[in-house]
Amino acid sequence: MLQLTSTITENATIEIGLRDVEVPKPGADEVLIQVQASPINPSDLGTLVGAGDLTTIRVEGEGDKTKVIMNIPESVMWAMKPRIGKPLPVGNEGSGIVTDAGENAKHLIGKVVSAVGGGMYAQYRVLPAMACIEMPDDIDPKECASSFVNPLTALGMLETMKSEGHSALIHTAAASNLGQMLVKICLADNIPLINVVRKPEHVDLLTSLGAKHVCNFHDENFKDLLVEAIKDTDATLAFDATGGGDLSGRILSCMEIALRAKMKEFSPYGSTQHKQVYVYGALNQSGIALPNNRSFGMYWSIGGWLLTPFLEKAGMKKNIELRQRVSSEIKTTFASSYTKEISLIEALSLDEMMVYGSMATGMKYLINPSL
Repeated sequence: MLQLTSTITENATIEIGLRDVEVPKPGADEVLIQVQASPINPSDLGTLVGAGDLTTIRVEGEGDKTKVIMNIPESVMWAMKPRIGKPLPVGNEGSGIVTDAGENAKHLIGKVVSAVGGGMYAQYRVLPAMACIEMPDDIDPKECASSFVNPLTALGMLETMKSEGHSALIHTAAASNLGQMLVKICLADNIPLINVVRKPEHVDLLTSLGAKHVCNFHDENFKDLLVEAIKDTDATLAFDATGGGDLSGRILSCMEIALRAKMKEFSPYGSTQHKQVYVYGALNQSGIALPNNRSFGMYWSIGGWLLTPFLEKAGMKKNIELRQRVSSEIKTTFASSYTKEISLIEALSLDEMMVYGSMATGMKYLINPSL
């Protein structure tokens, strides 16, 4: 079978190509999946492209012997040492049909499943049955390819909100597939949500889904709109997909302005309600910039948030509950749309890489290794 891998070389390059490997055999509690759909998420690009310098990109070979090569800056090679010479399989999640299974998972043979576990940009993948979600009989693999990363991240945000005592939240890059899911979940669960986007058409998109508060970061009155939305929702928690730049700091400042407007007594330390921003993405690779006037008071935090640690902390019972919701709402709340479906070989095309590598909203790609 063919498998897409990314390898760091001792010559300070990253090589992306296809390897011809044996089809694996499932163990007693495992299944063999013929992969038919796997999305390209930003987290996948981190492994696929890594620290490669896109200005040095070039192609060698053709067909299934194609290799995409980029130089890696010497300044970051020290961090790449654990990867040198190791072809890393790529693709965090995907879906397909179970073609074989171990003795304890025979009931899944012939079933459509979605799965998470890495290495999904391959024609076949062996995974523990527990790493899969069995889908209803009328589901096509393309419909459930994105059943883990985005749906569970969106649900994890709400679980985090509840566990930390917040009652509403703010989400950036909100026109993404994940953002659209979050809008639908919050409407269904009656949770106030503020969406931050960067284009007028994104405002229209989320408004058409029923979103009440959508703020365009590039509007001249962005700050005023965000403050008023926070006053209306009492949002003191934000999840920021951009990571770098000054957006996290501006959100904290707007939270503080909204909270101070409701204070009955003045305090030199600002509001006494905790304000939290979690960075969960890195669409902006620059550093996080905070206002130097400390306009967000004294009671605030910025931290990182990752799906896997959240799921580990949540426990098996909560994991099963969240997965069951995803499965039952995969055609509605958690439906995903894609710009284009490509094969493994097409994934190595420079033209295609320039598009899916841009991580632009509305430009999500789906790899079908069976093409």
